[in-house]
Amino acid sequence: MRYRLYHRRISIVLLFCIALLLPVQSTAFSTGIGGVQTGPDGEITDVAKEGCLCHNGAPTNSVTILADPVPYQWVAGQTYTFHLQLVGGPSTAGSYSGGFSMRTSAGEMTGGEGYESKTQNWNGDVLTLTHTGAGNNEDDRSWLISWTAPEAGAGNVFFWVTGNSVTGDGAPGDDDKWNQLTFSIPENSGTEDDGRLRMLFFGDGNIVPPEAEEGHLDLHEMGAPFRAHWLGLLGFNAVIMVIIFCGIMLRYGFSTSYEGRSNLLKLRYKTMRRGDQ
Repeated sequence: MRYRLYHRRISIVLLFCIALLLPVQSTAFSTGIGGVQTGPDGEITDVAKEGCLCHNGAPTNSVTILADPVPYQWVAGQTYTFHLQLVGGPSTAGSYSGGFSMRTSAGEMTGGEGYESKTQNWNGDVLTLTHTGAGNNEDDRSWLISWTAPEAGAGNVFFWVTGNSVTGDGAPGDDDKWNQLTFSIPENSGTEDDGRLRMLFFGDGNIVPPEAEEGHLDLHEMGAPFRAHWLGLLGFNAVIMVIIFCGIMLRYGFSTSYEGRSNLLKLRYKTMRRGDQ
């Protein structure tokens, strides 16, 4: 009897310890996040608008959120596709390297081509989009987003994005970073898109380009701009050579044609001097 009671107490203690650990792990939403969430500081109405407070209490500009290419204006019913990318934060060492929560005020959002299984509408709401379990371990923390514009007359359409750049250990921590991007797209009063695109980002802008894989460039792969550069140099050198050639001809070529006339002038000058004497 005592053994059973002791065993039961040990089991209760172990379950209690596991229960203490569960909230910590459950706050890392590796399969997507959106809508109303409860954080350490209380309840928030929308993660995309107010931030992912489960990972860290405040955003940081060390994480830059980029959206590219975004149209300057939208046309009713047209679908626009752009990349959403996170730059900065901890290295992508674990399986859960990043995620996002996105909301728009009008239209419909889905994952772009190849990203259908890596993104999802939160609770089936076409106005929201977030990552999935298959889309939280992107090496470049990048997702392809497709947005279909609403019907004419909607006016300015607003977008809110919260992006997480995390360590990948599956649990919140001080090393996890996040930031937010907010932008709007005005409506085009016409029926055709003008084709103008832009890149939008928010953060400290400390974006380091990737290093070149090789230390040299193949001249045969540089294309028409490189050939045009060399053709321009050849044309410039040809003009310089023509100028030098003309100078030589003027100095040593045409002057011999006037050699007789020069001697005649010298003779007349001597004759005039003799007459004066």
